[in-house]
Amino acid sequence: MKHKPSHLLEEHPKPPGAPPRILGLSTTAMDEGNPRFSTSDALLEYALADASARQGADTKLVRLRDLAFRHCEGNYSKAARACTWPCAITERDPTDQLDRVYEGLVHWADVVLVATPIRWGAASSLYFKMAERMNCIQNQITIHDRVLIQRKVAGFIITGGQDNVQAVAGGMLTFWSELGFLFPPFPFIAHSRGWAAEDTDENVRQVKASTALRDAAAQLAERSLALFKVLDRHPEELAKPMEKVGRKAQRLVARTEVTP
Repeated sequence: MKHKPSHLLEEHPKPPGAPPRILGLSTTAMDEGNPRFSTSDALLEYALADASARQGADTKLVRLRDLAFRHCEGNYSKAARACTWPCAITERDPTDQLDRVYEGLVHWADVVLVATPIRWGAASSLYFKMAERMNCIQNQITIHDRVLIQRKVAGFIITGGQDNVQAVAGGMLTFWSELGFLFPPFPFIAHSRGWAAEDTDENVRQVKASTALRDAAAQLAERSLALFKVLDRHPEELAKPMEKVGRKAQRLVARTEVTP
């Protein structure tokens, strides 16, 4: 099947003097006909609002639950080169709306804040549905030595009724670092009631009442913006060639010894 030219292949230069941009990604699933309070959404929204008001940042919020997008269909399992940029699904299916996430991550955002609830000790199923579709971003490094994510910062908001915060954060840190994102000091905030306290109403009450959690979310955005501003002043140092051996899908090949 022929692929149509995609706007995602074009350069989207940021206008000179434009404010830093923060993309918020909410991965909470919800029935919009019967909405409920989401602790991770609430903290993400507060962080974005504060960054806009106090830091002058340009902000955008994408809720995955509002997007219609298909699961990863395993093109990489056919061949590495079958996993293309943009994703072959996005190119073939005009109704696939994950292009908004691709556009935000690769072309628009300087900072990305990802919010997820904890579901059975892991990030949400919507988070993983999105993450699997991001293989096309990481695979560009493998097959074309092309790094799509450069000088971008990521931070995380993790909340849940039970524990496993550190395992969720560890998985997210590994995944987003493999895409090319960098992290500020203390790159995530989290809140959990713990294994023995499965009382969602109390969890919601605590988050709603906590100014400290809201301040922590705002400061996460502030730290992330501060790191981006440093990175933005030093593009040359970060553009040096990278040895790919030791990374995902890179074979160890012995160098040919040169006789003096």
